[in-house]
Amino acid sequence: MATSRRAERVAELIKREIGQLLLSGIKDDRVGQGLVSVTEVEVSGDLQHAQVYVSIFGSPEVRAQAMAGLQSATGYVRSMLGQRVRLRRTPEVVFREDTSLERGSRVIALLNQIRKNQGSAEDEWD
Repeated sequence: MATSRRAERVAELIKREIGQLLLSGIKDDRVGQGLVSVTEVEVSGDLQHAQVYVSIFGSPEVRAQAMAGLQSATGYVRSMLGQRVRLRRTPEVVFREDTSLERGSRVIALLNQIRKNQGSAEDEWD
């Protein structure tokens, strides 16, 4: 989404501010149950929309509850961004769950399993 230098700077600023809100501003217990961190923010070229990717550590139930808490806090997050970030219009914020860390660890586990299986297969041929 972010193509211009300005959009990239705004995305970094939004990422930092939402990260601070996650630490101290959002009082919803559902968000506090799992370890939630902002991994990336994509801002549209016209700065009207921001997709906030969050990584949530915990069970699937905890992750679902945290996402529900973030969805319900969207209005609060947008109003706080409006106060903290000097923009003509505060972007619409949409939270998305970032599962890339889970996929990465799953791929590593599969590669390790393959390597272990190849080692045992080589032992059989000796």
